[in-house]
Amino acid sequence: MTLLWIPLLSFFGSIISSLTGKLTRNQTTALTLVMPAIALILVINSAADVFAGEVLRESINWVPALGLELSFRLDGLSLLFIFMILGIGMLVIFYARYYLSEKDSMPKLFAYLMLFMTAMLGIVTANNVLQLWLFWELTSISSFLLISYWWDKSEARKGARMALTITGGGGLALLAGLLMLGHIVGSYDIDVILASRELIQAHDLYELTLVLVLLGAFTKSAQFPFHFWLPHAMAAPTPVSAYLHSATMVKAGIFLLARFYPALAGTELWFILVGLTGLATLLFAAYVALFKHDLKGLLAYSTISHLGLITLLFGLDTELATVAAIFHIINHATFKASLFMAAGIIDHESGTRDMRKLNGMWRFMPYTATLAMVAAASMAGVPLLNGFLSKEMFFAETLHQQLLGSMSWLVPVLATIAAAFSVAYSARFIHDVFFNGDPVDLPKEPHEAPRYMRIPIEILVALCLIVGMFPNFVVHDIIYTAADAVLAGQVPEYKISLWHGFNLPLLMSALAVAGGILIYTQRKYLFQFQASLPPMTGKKMFDGSVSKLVKWSQNKIAAVENGSLQRYLMLMFVIVLLASGWPLFEMAQLAGDNPLTPVDVHNGIGAGLLMIAAIATVIWHRQRMISLLMLSVVGLMVSIAFTRFSAPDLALTQLTVEVVTIILLMLALFFLPQKSPKASSSVRVLRDLGIASTIGIVVGSICYALITRPLTSISDFFLANAKTGGGGTNVVNVILVDFRGFDTLGEICVLGIAALGIYKLLVNLPLFMPGSDSEGRPWAKERYPLLLASISQSLLPLALLVSFYIFLRGHNLPGGGFIAGLITAIAFILQYIAHGSNWIAERLTINYRKIIASGIAIALATGVGSWLFGRPFLKTWFDYFDLPVIGQIELASALIFDLGVYITVVGATLMILASLGKLTANAPKEEVNI
Repeated sequence: MTLLWIPLLSFFGSIISSLTGKLTRNQTTALTLVMPAIALILVINSAADVFAGEVLRESINWVPALGLELSFRLDGLSLLFIFMILGIGMLVIFYARYYLSEKDSMPKLFAYLMLFMTAMLGIVTANNVLQLWLFWELTSISSFLLISYWWDKSEARKGARMALTITGGGGLALLAGLLMLGHIVGSYDIDVILASRELIQAHDLYELTLVLVLLGAFTKSAQFPFHFWLPHAMAAPTPVSAYLHSATMVKAGIFLLARFYPALAGTELWFILVGLTGLATLLFAAYVALFKHDLKGLLAYSTISHLGLITLLFGLDTELATVAAIFHIINHATFKASLFMAAGIIDHESGTRDMRKLNGMWRFMPYTATLAMVAAASMAGVPLLNGFLSKEMFFAETLHQQLLGSMSWLVPVLATIAAAFSVAYSARFIHDVFFNGDPVDLPKEPHEAPRYMRIPIEILVALCLIVGMFPNFVVHDIIYTAADAVLAGQVPEYKISLWHGFNLPLLMSALAVAGGILIYTQRKYLFQFQASLPPMTGKKMFDGSVSKLVKWSQNKIAAVENGSLQRYLMLMFVIVLLASGWPLFEMAQLAGDNPLTPVDVHNGIGAGLLMIAAIATVIWHRQRMISLLMLSVVGLMVSIAFTRFSAPDLALTQLTVEVVTIILLMLALFFLPQKSPKASSSVRVLRDLGIASTIGIVVGSICYALITRPLTSISDFFLANAKTGGGGTNVVNVILVDFRGFDTLGEICVLGIAALGIYKLLVNLPLFMPGSDSEGRPWAKERYPLLLASISQSLLPLALLVSFYIFLRGHNLPGGGFIAGLITAIAFILQYIAHGSNWIAERLTINYRKIIASGIAIALATGVGSWLFGRPFLKTWFDYFDLPVIGQIELASALIFDLGVYITVVGATLMILASLGKLTANAPKEEVNI
């Protein structure tokens, strides 16, 4: 279970971090680092097997009926990314401890960072495409939280929304592409997909599948024209930028290209889409980076440019290009993370990131300047640094491609130009910040950062130097192993070396350095040219598109939604008529071959009362109290109908729900006029009568057609397996707590959320308090009649006893946690009605929020407990025991789950009714402990 623990440990780290609010900064940091450190040890322990050529796999049943598993794999590519995610992540967390101010919440940032780390680890270890997509979307959500960490800043909120919109949209495209891959191959297993290259590329859906998968990759890795979200994500704290934009968030798209390279690459369409997109991104972003005055803005566009370089390498039709891409993934992560952290120190200690003000920082922070200059030189591709080596390999591979046919010579030319701009913006970063005169109007006096704040940068810069000088000793094995995973074992011979003699790639490097220096020294002409261009940016286009979409949506909503409930119901029923009524005209005959059940006197009387009550509800709908009473008769007759047709569980549920609903509606009616005015004209009444009658005819016809035809349903399966599989003879309850226990868990969660929502809506809500009835008669002076109070107290223990009995027998006889919970809630609500909120509060302290949380936690713990016995989530365990005095008795784990349902129902029902009930109290001090 080692592979499962890799993302799980970081998730636990997120939870631990969120609970460290009362600890010191050092304690919070130390506790946060524990879990990723353990995960890294586990990975290192498995690394030897991966380096030996093995692919480690583990799987856990997820949805066995659908053949879905939680499946994990660890190969060379996964290993490389895990080292970056965990290694750089730990350095960023250590750095953030000194970066954040006292007013910033460190536990919140660390919790978000660890959640993001979990998502990235899940992506790179997933061996199931649906599981991969789940973690993929989690990166979008967690990055939204990280970018908007300083939520009080407008640019942070806008940047987070933009990132979520672009990457979320790409995620939907990716989901479609992954589903199509699974359809083509017949499996969602990544191992199967990677081994089915010929099948995938020969399929008619290959082109569409490729485009959808690439959309997901390009949006996440900020490829042109989806690049504009990344610069605006710089509103996040610098540790977040250092992590997301060096080793994780944007690298997720690169990982996707590498992961599916064996299955999707090798076609002309791949090389055109991937190669040209990478080339366009490389050039465009390298050019734009030169003109950014914000330090993080420059680094953001340089990140986009280098991501384009890696994408272009994956788009070139050579195996060595893939090796170069993997090498540059490592190099970019090291120098870019160190540059972001250096920029954070400069901002932290000077109060600004504006390079027009940041001049001469060498005099104030020479140590940080030295580290930043080495990292920037690596970004520019200066010899003896790691960036030089991968850029040399990049130049070499641009000379051996046919991406543009006879015009393919343009690729190395454009690559050299892009590299020149890379040198230019790196030179600007070094010269304008650390030299170039004296600082201008800095918010505070600059100085060196705390000693420990520089340690993460020192480690990364040391890696830039060590890898640059001893590449074969430091990174050869991890590069080869990762390339082996991407190229499916077809890794070519290669040698990473500082010196390959005088050749064309070396000349290209020299031209790039010389050209970059020339561009920087003559940059004023480029700045003048750039200033003459119209100020059209991706952000403006995005904001304009969103504004137009919002305006269009508002117009459409205004055309349909006019505040009339009557109109909404009319439109809904008309759509139902069109959808369900039209097929009836295509049926040869309505009646089937099954005989109808004879109508006896009892059924006839019940049906008659039901119809009369329903019609009376409509006739007296303007007199709310009378219509409510008629409606209660409808509910009662439905309960009797369930009993008549052998559905006692449904009858009990309907009856208790009916009681709770009537109480709720009566509380609500207290604040409404007892009579409503006539609101419909005669024409509208005729229209509504026609629609309602037609609906009745259509629904009645469908029911008649169904009951006169043989129907095979899943009920036979439940009837046959309720006892053997769930240990109970009450099929309905077994379905709720076992076969479809996950649905029930979701339903009680929804119920709890609804109760909390109603409570928050009603708390301190000012409402009009009527002092008399509709005829002007004041309410009775005796608010709590003695007779009602006496009866309610006598009924409480009896009701609780009945509730307990209904709960215990629910697995084998009609009853269960839901019905028992409603009975208990009704018994307590009766006490509120008879005695009032203050009387209850003096005798019983009830915190309904804790009750709801406890119920959901018990139900969830029951499901998790099933895993401990090797069973699927929420699978019931049962057995028979001989107990003293009692004798043989059956015990089932479903009883514990049902207890969670019971507690949640009690808490949620009481919270809703008590919250509304306390508003009816005339005394303003009447409150309920909620």
